[in-house]
Amino acid sequence: MRARTAVLCSVADQGVAALTNILVLVAAARLSTLADFARFSAVYLVFTVLLGVSGAYTGQPLVLRRGAGEEIRGACRSAVTFTVLAAAVLGAALAAVCALIPGEASRALLMLGLVLPVVLGQDAVRYAFSTLQRPHLALLSDLLRLVCVLGALAAQDHGASPARLIAAWGLSALPALLLSALLLHRVTAGAPVALRPLLRRGHLGQRFTVEFGVGNASGQLSVLGLGAVGNPLLVGALRGATTLFGPLNVLFTSATSFGPPILGRIGDERRRVRATAALAAVLAGTAVLWATALALLPDRAGRQLLGETWPVAAGLLPATGSQYAAMAVGTCGLLALRMLDPRTTLAIQVVFSLTAVAFLVGGYAVGGVLGAAWGLFLGSLGKAVVTWVRVARLRRRTAAPGRGVSADALPAAP
Repeated sequence: MRARTAVLCSVADQGVAALTNILVLVAAARLSTLADFARFSAVYLVFTVLLGVSGAYTGQPLVLRRGAGEEIRGACRSAVTFTVLAAAVLGAALAAVCALIPGEASRALLMLGLVLPVVLGQDAVRYAFSTLQRPHLALLSDLLRLVCVLGALAAQDHGASPARLIAAWGLSALPALLLSALLLHRVTAGAPVALRPLLRRGHLGQRFTVEFGVGNASGQLSVLGLGAVGNPLLVGALRGATTLFGPLNVLFTSATSFGPPILGRIGDERRRVRATAALAAVLAGTAVLWATALALLPDRAGRQLLGETWPVAAGLLPATGSQYAAMAVGTCGLLALRMLDPRTTLAIQVVFSLTAVAFLVGGYAVGGVLGAAWGLFLGSLGKAVVTWVRVARLRRRTAAPGRGVSADALPAAP
């Protein structure tokens, strides 16, 4: 497959996967009461964390592998098999625990445990197709999943319980998983499966899981924790607001995934940093324009999107829009750092993920749900500022005669 076609298929696949997640939340919001959507969002947030952990542990190390032939095919088979088995064990444990706890949220978590091998397995095959340089197969699988999940949720009645929605959403991924498994088997037939290397100490996925934990999961789990000990509607309100900004997440993901190889074609380091800064300005401006467009939506159109959650989410649009503008600047700052010296990003992720959690909790204590949203903005803003300050310092250091970062320090493109 030509490089341009492969890039287009990869971008399209990311877009379809992100669109599926967005439409799942939109459909759930329209089918649920405000309280039920908060419960559904909490359970879906648990899935999002588990999905991120799965991708960090098996998916990201897989796409960094080089070579061809039986070794790379075996690595793909092993990663998918490991993911399905680990998800089955974890899902069974989750379902067993939740079966002993009463309540709608527990029943929804029980259902999540039962469908976990299906949804995580289907996502793992996407990484395998990317590694095998067959992104068109991942796109085909995700298109099937999109059609199936929309059909399954459309068949649900208004007022359906969170557990029923989770079951419908999870089982709708089964056709896509079966198709993916069949296609993967045809591509990797005969390759050996080796699970032991994925459990060895020093496996690259362990480092990536730590980075995900401090960079993403900590903030999501803090929202979930505040919903558990404070206002349960907090989860649904923040989740509803961020759902509206789903298209921007696609842009951020595409910039992170395809930015290094594209910007790497610029020979001069100074010009690369300037191009990254220009990209940050474009993405931040897009976030502002998107937030403005959402704020101008008529109330009727907003309720068509999020149902009863719309009034609460609409009140958070200024804060969430500001947060996404700051996230755009911070994302591009981290992209610039990875091109200058990738060893500097982990410390920033650790410090400012914890800072964001502190701002979230402090904001909630001061101003409730709206205060929590502005707290998330302050955390993103601080991370963006410090990231670009670090970029400027590294630029001055590498610009000095005889100084510089070795090309060996740069991350390998997936």
